Amino acid sequence: METELDAMTQIDATLIDPELVDTAGEASADLDAPKLGRKRDHTRDPEILEAALDVLAETGYAGMTIDMVAARAKAGKATVYRRWASKSVLVLDAVSCMKREDVLPENLPDTGTLRGDLVAGIKTRTTEESIRKMRIMAGLMSMISQDPELADVARESIVEPRASVNRMFLRRAIDRGEIPADVDIETLAMVSQSMGMYRMLVLREPMTPEFLLSIVDGVILPAVGLRPKS
Repeated sequence: METELDAMTQIDATLIDPELVDTAGEASADLDAPKLGRKRDHTRDPEILEAALDVLAETGYAGMTIDMVAARAKAGKATVYRRWASKSVLVLDAVSCMKREDVLPENLPDTGTLRGDLVAGIKTRTTEESIRKMRIMAGLMSMISQDPELADVARESIVEPRASVNRMFLRRAIDRGEIPADVDIETLAMVSQSMGMYRMLVLREPMTPEFLLSIVDGVILPAVGLRPKS
């Protein structure tokens, strides 16, 4: 006869998301399962995030799965799910971390001129790195097109940090008296990102340092009344 405890166990089992645990045996065998009173170990987060970017670049968002990321990072699927509840959350975190290093305060230039700051902020990448980034951003846009509610999150975590750096460069130039105080900071702060995204997603061309320099000298500086020095 089925006991009350057996019945409760069966009911609880129906509430387990099959995406999180394939079988009861797999769940019990997971050596990464958190123990009561232990803090979760986040030391492997960078490896998992890098693996997520690799898979996203290779397969696109639609083809990407948590299983693929876990396998690439040599981590248990349950370990990944405990840290990131869904594929979209993992992608947003991975892309955000990819860009975060470029906007860390200690990595930001202060050359004394607007052009110097903007040019110093351009990162030199190999062709392979540029193509990988292009594919990653294409995967991100695919994700947002499937779930528009993620657009605000993506803007705040990925677009806004870089825009805030550009605003800082422009305000410095205003404070130095290098450019007029009435320049449209908000629009100019988004120019390089907007043109870069168009180049990557529409033209399907990598965002090279040469292209970014052409935006600085051909668009931003003329817009604030400056001419690049020869």
